[in-house]
Amino acid sequence: MSVQVIELSITLLIIVNILAWLIIHVVLSYICLRLPDSFYETEKSKTDLKKWEHGLYKTVGIRKWKTILPDGGGVFRGGFRKKELKTLSASYIRKFILETRRAELTHWILIPPAMLFFLWNPPLVGWVMVGYALLVNIPFIMIQRYNRYRFKPLLRKQMKREQYRGTYDESF
Repeated sequence: MSVQVIELSITLLIIVNILAWLIIHVVLSYICLRLPDSFYETEKSKTDLKKWEHGLYKTVGIRKWKTILPDGGGVFRGGFRKKELKTLSASYIRKFILETRRAELTHWILIPPAMLFFLWNPPLVGWVMVGYALLVNIPFIMIQRYNRYRFKPLLRKQMKREQYRGTYDESF
C-alpha cells in the first residue's frame, strides 16, 4: 500500500523536492527568527543536556567537526551568527545562549515536514527525505545543545565578574 498521492516524472520530482525543501527551510527558519526572544527563555531543565549526552558528544568528537558546519545565523537580516563569540560580556553570552535555543528549535521543526514528501514521492524516496531531514538537522541540534552547555558556566562566571565590577547589564 502506497501513500503517494501525486505521480510526477523523475525530472519534475527532483525539482519539486528541491523547491519543497527550500521553501520549508526558509519559511520555518524565518518564523523561528521572528518569534520574540521571550519565547525562547525557558526553564533550564527543558534545555539542559541530559546525562547521556555528555558522553555522546565526546564520543562523536563534536569539538572537531562543529566548526566546519555552516552558521545560518546570518541568512536573514536580524539573525544572530554563532560561529564565534564577539565579546565576553554577560549580556552577549545570555543572548548567545538564547540564540542556541532558537537554532535548536528551528532544526527540530525542520524534521517533521519530511513526512510530506511521501505525498508525491515513491515510498523509498520518502524515506530518503526523512533520512535527509535527520542527517541535515541532528548535527546542528547537537551543536546548539553542546554550545549551550559550554556557555552556561561562562555566563555565571562573567555575571559574577561584572557584578563585582558593577558593570553587569541585564539587557541584550
